[in-house]
Amino acid sequence: MPRVWLSLGSNLDRERSLRGAVRALSASLGPLVLSSVYESAAVGFVGEPFLNLVAGARTGMPPEDIQRRLREIEDAHGRVRGPDRFAPRTLDIDLLTYGDAVLPALRLPRDEVLHHAFVLGPLAEVAPDERHPLDGRTYAALWAAFGPARETLARVPFEWD
Repeated sequence: MPRVWLSLGSNLDRERSLRGAVRALSASLGPLVLSSVYESAAVGFVGEPFLNLVAGARTGMPPEDIQRRLREIEDAHGRVRGPDRFAPRTLDIDLLTYGDAVLPALRLPRDEVLHHAFVLGPLAEVAPDERHPLDGRTYAALWAAFGPARETLARVPFEWD
């Protein structure tokens, strides 16, 4: 079964939203590997800071079904989708990778892996030796080359319950 990596973020009702998302993901995908929780500034708009983490699971669920389930979980946690793609949100969950698959129609692997600290940092924490399906470098190497000045990212204590 392929390993999938997911990015989770919230800047509205942050703690409750992330706790609920992790419970729902575990119920759908089984045991999860979780990164630490990080705080980062909103990207693309002015808003409250986000809490972010990366979750991984092994699953035989097809990627289209995973993406559909992620949207259902977002909606169940009060996600409001409007015309502005960059806006505050209770929950944002993205399928980052599906094993080594390169699926352009599904935007896999997600571009965010290579461009945002709030995705790459947590991913490098939990999967340092795994390789990006297109770039070929390990996530640890990508993170080392990312550079600290591009985006702020701070690990925060988080109580899961």
